[in-house]
Amino acid sequence: MFGNVPGYEGTVAGGGGGFLPPPMPAEPVAPPQPGPVPDDWNIPSLAEDVAQEAFKSFASAQCCYSKAPATDGVITNMEPFNTYRYRIETFTESRSTEWAHKPYEGEPADFYMQTAPRPWEIQATPPNLFKDHTEEIRVPFTSSIKIKSIRTCVNLKNFEAVDVVCLQKECWVCNGSGTRLEERCNHCNGTGRERCDKCDGQASLECETCKGKRQLLTFIQIKVEWVNHVDDHVVQQNSGLNVDDLRSVSGKQLYKDSQYLLYPLMGFPNPAISEASQRLIQEHQAKYPQSSRVLQQRQTVELIPITKVNYKWKGDTHVYYVYGNENQVSADNYPATCCCVIL
Repeated sequence: MFGNVPGYEGTVAGGGGGFLPPPMPAEPVAPPQPGPVPDDWNIPSLAEDVAQEAFKSFASAQCCYSKAPATDGVITNMEPFNTYRYRIETFTESRSTEWAHKPYEGEPADFYMQTAPRPWEIQATPPNLFKDHTEEIRVPFTSSIKIKSIRTCVNLKNFEAVDVVCLQKECWVCNGSGTRLEERCNHCNGTGRERCDKCDGQASLECETCKGKRQLLTFIQIKVEWVNHVDDHVVQQNSGLNVDDLRSVSGKQLYKDSQYLLYPLMGFPNPAISEASQRLIQEHQAKYPQSSRVLQQRQTVELIPITKVNYKWKGDTHVYYVYGNENQVSADNYPATCCCVIL
């Protein structure tokens, strides 16, 4: 059904050709350059009234929490545990090929009119950098027309006789007798047969592949996938807050660098960030160019505010955390909860 196109050997229908390795750059790539280093690495401490308002909002949003601890509790101590989050993003483009088809609707068949462009010669531009996106492109000069045979109705006893009326099915009410309880069967009007509900007596069904056109346009299709690969490293902060809670919040952006290939961040006040930058950049630059083309890399450093708040309520000491620019709250041992039953 499918032809042989130079440069697309191994391409099969329905995918399976695998990702195509990108060609080597035509010109030497310039080495990465170090990015600028910011002067201000600090963020202001969280105010007590802000912490209390965040706690009240948290309690109000929980269906089974009493607001009393958040409203009547007295803050006794606030301790900052601000931490850094390093993030690297590698934006790549990968391509795979497959033979595809569609119902023929009069399009020109250009197979072998010219040499088909190679997979990485076809122009494709991502809508946005660092955003996942997929696009399917028909390869020029690979289209041809194929004839599709008619699909015979499954109720026909003679599958070659596509020009006769489909044999009707036996009436399920009277079992083909035409009568029921010594009276004419109302379901089949006494015929003992009922009209085929699959083909409506037409002896054939519309082909799901060619949609009744009896012709297919076959062609090679390129699937272009732009993927943003992201890795984070959060410096241990020893506050007691679960690191996974920080995934949903943002912080103050201290550093941002975007290049074709990144240079490790050196001289950062916290050496763990510099170590993470060097390690993750090496991992990304070794891993992703094997099966895809790197279009851009970006690295950022955020300072995420974390405040551990101690408060007293009814004579006991309790703890909650306020974190992120969004002032999210975590209070695993909230002292006034109840069991709710939803009817």
